[in-house]
Amino acid sequence: MPHLTPPIHGFHAHVYFNAETVAQARALCEGAAAKFPLKMGRVHEKPVGPHPDWSCQLAFKPALFGDLIPWLAMHRAGLVIFIHPISDSDLVDHRDRAMWMGAVRPLDLSVLSDTPEEYDL
Repeated sequence: MPHLTPPIHGFHAHVYFNAETVAQARALCEGAAAKFPLKMGRVHEKPVGPHPDWSCQLAFKPALFGDLIPWLAMHRAGLVIFIHPISDSDLVDHRDRAMWMGAVRPLDLSVLSDTPEEYDL
């Protein structure tokens, strides 16, 4: 029996930063939100959820991937960006299906469930 690929409902791009790069990260996220039809989350100046660093989330639909991800690659200027799909398992999406721009950072996977999560895209 072939393994079925779950549908991808959307993506999250988490822009990581610190006290020295918070203004740069905010400008990148605000620039992406101004240019693309996505949802920009709060700029968290502390680790949140599984993320080891300060971060800001960009939530977007699959159709935007081909335009947004290259734009982020060209404008991130050294910031680390963690990208994952939103499909059938929050844990698997973060652990096995993720993409990184820049250094791979250690996630706290213990806070994630092996079930689908509902996200506003």
